[in-house]
Amino acid sequence: MAGAPPKPWPTGQAMQLEPLVRRVLAPNPSPYTYTGTQTYIVGLGDGCAVIDPGPDDPDHLLALDAAIDGEHVCAIMCTHTHRDHSPAAKTLAARTGAPVVGCARLVLDDSGPRADAAFDRSYEPDRVMEDGEQMTGPGWTLTAVATPGHVSNHLCFALEESGALFTGDHVMGWSTSVVIPPDGDMRAYMQSLEKLQAREQDRVYYPAHGEAVEKPHQLVRGMIGHRRQRENQILRFLGEGPHAAADFVPKMYKGLDPKLHKAAEMSVTAHLIDLERRGLALQSDDIWRTI
Repeated sequence: MAGAPPKPWPTGQAMQLEPLVRRVLAPNPSPYTYTGTQTYIVGLGDGCAVIDPGPDDPDHLLALDAAIDGEHVCAIMCTHTHRDHSPAAKTLAARTGAPVVGCARLVLDDSGPRADAAFDRSYEPDRVMEDGEQMTGPGWTLTAVATPGHVSNHLCFALEESGALFTGDHVMGWSTSVVIPPDGDMRAYMQSLEKLQAREQDRVYYPAHGEAVEKPHQLVRGMIGHRRQRENQILRFLGEGPHAAADFVPKMYKGLDPKLHKAAEMSVTAHLIDLERRGLALQSDDIWRTI
């Protein structure tokens, strides 16, 4: 994972990215959120949609109020329900009367190694969007693109008028996504990357963390290659003898911040589970070996 850029960061400022898209950065930086969660506002004037409203933080909600500035909010749309993405939906819906639409509700007791990615228990969608369903407003159309893997309920949203794709945490502008079992699924994640790779209409990605991705297909191709390289590393180390999942981290992630070791171990575990399902690895008493 890359380090954050030098401060100051444009927290709380509405930045115009293209005629239909504005971005507001939430004040929740961390080793997993980079400079913070980016909320996107789609549409101008007669009605807008708010994508990934972010944490239920008073300063962030005030910044969203200022950015919307009395516009009619047609929908509050969430890519997934990690706690840095969806909690502000409830408060924003109460303020604006807008429906909460997008991903399904998902709450697991095992929320992984990082506190800021725990599941949002307050999330209650008024409408769950299936793959290919659309939300429309004045001059804009957002299409749901199902991309499970990071979590099973993850959606991206495609802005049909401009070729922009809001990628949430599935594709980020600064790091690969963490895939944490039991809900995170490496096979599903890879299939979702391949699905995006096949979408020729996407001109730019707007991720929830990190800068806009101007060459999206090149990045996705590299991400697929990176994951295959990780899988090959795991198989090579398993060929040397049995390993616990934690044993792979110092071998595969040299120089990694110790704070991120547990997350790296979870991604390795996701790869190992995928290999086991494919008949290439076997687990016994938390020890993995080749078959």
